[in-house]
Amino acid sequence: MSSRIAAQAKLIEDSAGRPALLLAWYDRHRRWLPWRAAAGERADPYLVWLSEIMLQQTTVKAVGPYFEKFVTRWPDVAALGRASLDDVLRMWAGLGYYSRARNLHACAVAVLRDHGGAFPETEEGLRALPGIGPYTAAAIAAIAFDRRTMPVDGNIERVVSRLFAVEEPLPQSKPLIQQLAATLLVPSRAGDGKSRAGDEKSRAGDSAQALMDLGASICTPKKPACALCPLNDDCAGRARGDQETFPRKAPKKTGSLRRGAAFVVTRGGELLVRSRPERGLLGGMTEVPGSEWRAGQEDDAALAAAPAIKAVRRWRRKAGVVTHVFTHFALELVVYTAQVPTRTRAPAGMRWVEIATLADEAFPSVMRKVIAHGLDI
Repeated sequence: MSSRIAAQAKLIEDSAGRPALLLAWYDRHRRWLPWRAAAGERADPYLVWLSEIMLQQTTVKAVGPYFEKFVTRWPDVAALGRASLDDVLRMWAGLGYYSRARNLHACAVAVLRDHGGAFPETEEGLRALPGIGPYTAAAIAAIAFDRRTMPVDGNIERVVSRLFAVEEPLPQSKPLIQQLAATLLVPSRAGDGKSRAGDEKSRAGDSAQALMDLGASICTPKKPACALCPLNDDCAGRARGDQETFPRKAPKKTGSLRRGAAFVVTRGGELLVRSRPERGLLGGMTEVPGSEWRAGQEDDAALAAAPAIKAVRRWRRKAGVVTHVFTHFALELVVYTAQVPTRTRAPAGMRWVEIATLADEAFPSVMRKVIAHGLDI
């Protein structure tokens, strides 16, 4: 056994008191979040699921207003399951990663159709639903149903990798971090992985949320407040003095810059739009007509993709470009504008919408940038 593995094994062996320390800290310092149940109350699986989907690669601050809007419009999973996908996409517009919205709707439909509007209580049952992967299934199972499992998000990865000084870089270290994180669950007396009333050694959901809160408020990416951490005496990273270097990360690969053109066509007080294909990037969202987005694409090639409208004699190119960064690539769009007579018909697959009601359309952020640039708003 290497000295590093032996040291981690010793840390695990000496960690019996950590879960209790963590829960005691959580009971005093837990964050208030709109989807989180109050102390002693059972969590609503719908609110837990909705928040977990929205929080994927998105901050709590950004999610808050969207979460409130969704719950006000659709107070339970049955109501969301009866909604149209178009309505869900409109409500989601601006939050990004739009496949989440499509999966959200598909999952609600499945829960309503196949489970009578009640979420399955096991990880296995949850993972069978659209859009629910291993992490989300574990989070819902632990937080909503107190199943003895540990979901590992970015905050928990950071806490655990520092606590045990995990040298292996992400993402290769994920299985090890998962195993180490599970040691921070209190031992179960129930025997079936689920808590029972009065069983003080359960609280799997609270353990997970405690680690999430610890990473969000104390064990932050930069300048962690180690002196305030309930686990600081056992933290290997702090003992070494290099806690901020964890988690280790492999060099990040960046995609090539892609370029294209977008066409902002107005007809009086209306704007020409179309819907993107259901599958693929920004699937089902609304956009203005445009070219494909390709690396190294020249402006003339992009301009050739302009919509075929006889009334447009000349496209006017707007100064500057619209830039947007997706997860795997950056994008630059040249914007062309044109005005057409009020009786001009929309080309096949496109439609006119009132400019005054654009806020109600399911435009992704990049299209809102394009429209603002093209209309000077």
